[in-house]
Amino acid sequence: MLGLSGISFLAMATGGAFEFNLTSVEQLSLWSVVVVALLALVYGAVLAVQILRKERGTANMQKVALAIQEGANAYLRRQLTTVAFLVVILAAVIFGTAYSLGTNIAVGRTIAFLIGAVFSAAIGFLGMGLAVRANLRTAAASFKGFNQALSISFRSGVTTGMFTVGLGLLGPAAILLIYEGDAPEVLIGLGFGAALLALLMRVGGGIFTKAADVGADLVGKVEAGIPEDDPRNPAVIADNVGDNVGDCAGMAADLFESYEVTLVGSMILGYAVLKSPIGVLFPLLVMAVGVIASIIGSWFVRTKKQDALGAMNFGFAIAALIAAAAVANLSFYFMGAQMEAFWATAFGLILAAVILLVTQYYTATQFKPVKEIAFSARSGPATTILTGIAVGKESTVVAVVAIALAVMGAVFLSDGEAGKALYYVALAGLGILTTTGMIVSMDNFGPVADNAGGIVEMSRDGNDEAQEVIDKLDAVGNTTKAVTKGLAIASAVIAAISLFGSFIEIAGLKNGIRVDVPQVFVGLLIGAAVPFLFSALTIRAVGRGATAVVEEVRRQFREIKGIMEGTGKPDYASITDICTKTALKELIAPGLLAVLMPVVIGFSLKEAALGGFLAGVIVTGQLLAVYLSTAGGAWDNAKKWIEDGNLGGKGSDIHKAAVIGDTVGDPFKDTSGPALNPLLKVMNLISLLIVPLVVKPELATTGYWVAAAALAIVVGAVLLSKREALPEVEAVPERQPEVAS
Repeated sequence: MLGLSGISFLAMATGGAFEFNLTSVEQLSLWSVVVVALLALVYGAVLAVQILRKERGTANMQKVALAIQEGANAYLRRQLTTVAFLVVILAAVIFGTAYSLGTNIAVGRTIAFLIGAVFSAAIGFLGMGLAVRANLRTAAASFKGFNQALSISFRSGVTTGMFTVGLGLLGPAAILLIYEGDAPEVLIGLGFGAALLALLMRVGGGIFTKAADVGADLVGKVEAGIPEDDPRNPAVIADNVGDNVGDCAGMAADLFESYEVTLVGSMILGYAVLKSPIGVLFPLLVMAVGVIASIIGSWFVRTKKQDALGAMNFGFAIAALIAAAAVANLSFYFMGAQMEAFWATAFGLILAAVILLVTQYYTATQFKPVKEIAFSARSGPATTILTGIAVGKESTVVAVVAIALAVMGAVFLSDGEAGKALYYVALAGLGILTTTGMIVSMDNFGPVADNAGGIVEMSRDGNDEAQEVIDKLDAVGNTTKAVTKGLAIASAVIAAISLFGSFIEIAGLKNGIRVDVPQVFVGLLIGAAVPFLFSALTIRAVGRGATAVVEEVRRQFREIKGIMEGTGKPDYASITDICTKTALKELIAPGLLAVLMPVVIGFSLKEAALGGFLAGVIVTGQLLAVYLSTAGGAWDNAKKWIEDGNLGGKGSDIHKAAVIGDTVGDPFKDTSGPALNPLLKVMNLISLLIVPLVVKPELATTGYWVAAAALAIVVGAVLLSKREALPEVEAVPERQPEVAS
């Protein structure tokens, strides 16, 4: 054990390091966490083997699935190769910023950063790798009935969920075993690595998937009037590839970093506030019992009424109740009879249930908001878009009130002690993600079902019964994806609050941040603007990619003979290549914005302004994320409700208006909205890493040069991403005035 080697900046900021001596019970508990993490990994592997043994369908279905699989793997390999250079550079920077804390901590934090990045990438690869195989098995199972298809698609999600929580627990537990009292300093690196890779995978995958999806819909559904997954559409393979690289790989990495950063933030605050090993150990124990609860809850996802959403809600409720009971016992035994730690975690569990129900209300086809959007499509695309915007913005109010109540409930438990208030808020964040195994399962279920529908339709081997099964699962998948995004956003806000509290301590801003100080207010304004610029960059990227896809699909329809008759073969690879190049090029500017803006503010306007910057990012980032994700999900399901035969069904003018609304919502819900989750945490963690340098007076002059260089890079990247040659417009002949005869 390295123990308390070196002087910890965090320890100095909070009154000195404590003696990290675990009792025999605490040591046993810590090793139990390791055992639970390994159990989750083994359970996930067993489920994966079971799924891969399922029937794979017809030869045509296997051929389509292989094309999707190859495209997804090729993109993800190129993406990780592209970002590897940035990861290596940042690892060197992290070592340099931590060197003053001692060689052991610097090396440990750097290695932890690399582990977090590798784990985040691995979760994306594992989740996507199984999804592109489970989609084929789900398609084959749809011929046998609803429950068989539901079982495979959901269990593939459970597998990814188990890998997520297994690796998510294993990393922090191993660091605590090795570094003991220095673990909080090292854990910052782990959280940052996970968040950074998740941000890049979420942005890149989101741009790929929505460029393909929007392009495919605009030319296929609106212009050509052919079905969504019609094999005559050259963009259809890229669309299904995008489901995997965006919704499976990107979202799995996103949920992993949410899990990891929330856990890391809780452990750091437990160290700073309670100054005892149990303050660091308790969050690990909470998440460990959540793993067991998620495994048990997943066993209850069964239905006799073809109600997939009800079955998953029931499984989630079972998992949440088991987790609550287990946390109550942990709190009583380890934290004292007052049970504040339990109630703080329970507030998070309750918030998760509220977010689940609220998101379902705003995005599920059986409720008023989605039907309101669908009925608005009767008067055209404009009213469809306006109604969706209103629904999305309204949902932000409900979400922020629910989050505020949970936070204030945690604060109420602290009896006015600021440190305890932050710790209990962090525990509330843990409560949201205690059942992460179930949350990831519900999320990955969606794209697997969506891909299965594409495989059935593209292979032309399906029948009406199988298509009906897949359509029902796909509609539910849109809602579950929106729910998991809502939970990820809520956890991101609470994790950001926890990290923000740690930043205040380390920066020495114990008297708070005064917004009446001009530079602080400027930091607040810039921070509030960053999520909007970030969203603009990602939405514009989708628009450019979709434009290129539309032009290529139109070209193929014109130049390749026999496509519409079914005798000519579209060039699917060209669309996949366009989406890949667009995604890899366009993720650079948002990534640099996320990494460098805290550096710009911190080194130019100093620590108080950096605190204001973070506050602005958290507030507007949360509101914008909920708005974008909910509006996009509602537009999508309004379209699907019409496609089920309502208001004229597929091919009608109402349906075409709804498709336009869905294409507007696509980058909202699958690119910009969910990418804001890791953005909040990346910026908070970078601020934690650089603030020890920001507060040093002797580095003031150097800091200004660093800020100037970082700002130049950000501005250059943004301008480069916007550079696009506009086509020449032919002059319209001047109209001659009419003369009365």
